[in-house]
Amino acid sequence: MGLRGRIVVALLALVASLFLPAAPVHAEASSRVPVVFVHGYNADPGVWGGLRADFKADGYTDAELFSFGYDTHQSVNEVLSGRLAAYVEGVKRQTGASRVDLVAHSFGSLVTRWYVKFDAAGQSSVAHWVSLAGPNHGTSTAWACALWDQACRDMSPGSYVQKKLAEGDETPGAVRYATWWSNCDEVINPDSSVPLAGAVDNGAGCLKHNELLGDDAVSQGVRAFLRT
Repeated sequence: MGLRGRIVVALLALVASLFLPAAPVHAEASSRVPVVFVHGYNADPGVWGGLRADFKADGYTDAELFSFGYDTHQSVNEVLSGRLAAYVEGVKRQTGASRVDLVAHSFGSLVTRWYVKFDAAGQSSVAHWVSLAGPNHGTSTAWACALWDQACRDMSPGSYVQKKLAEGDETPGAVRYATWWSNCDEVINPDSSVPLAGAVDNGAGCLKHNELLGDDAVSQGVRAFLRT
């Protein structure tokens, strides 16, 4: 075949290829459960910068890490747990995951616990629940602002929120629960407020309340727990 013939054949092949259906592209879904970070009282999602960096160094991507932001002066049971429920559903739709892992600090522990315990989809939507320095049985320091702040009332020992969360099983369903507490926490009083019956309760040593957010050992422990 001459040069002209070879050129014609090549052009015909090129034209034919334009009409062939494209080969399907199969995106590989991540095997990791998405993580939703829930900050504490008077804070914002920026507090998770260090821990998010640790998760990314561990192989997570931004598409698997989410930070729930909210007004911390509102009620746990009437407002915030419902907003968290809607946020989790959005994460599930976005990622295609059936469950998420929740990592909460301080007051965020009450918001996430109420969602897991009382929302219709809570227990089926959460694989792991982590509380860092959470006032899980109340903290006496909240009395200082309880007169004018709903969140402080919710954190106070003996509050409606505390009583309801303490009823029955503190760690219901098939969710895996873990807490980290410090014996030098200046916000949670008593220190024994953090651990929950049925959870993996971890002593973090002598750390300030917010130091649990950036401590290497706590970070390693949380990431290891989420792999269980």
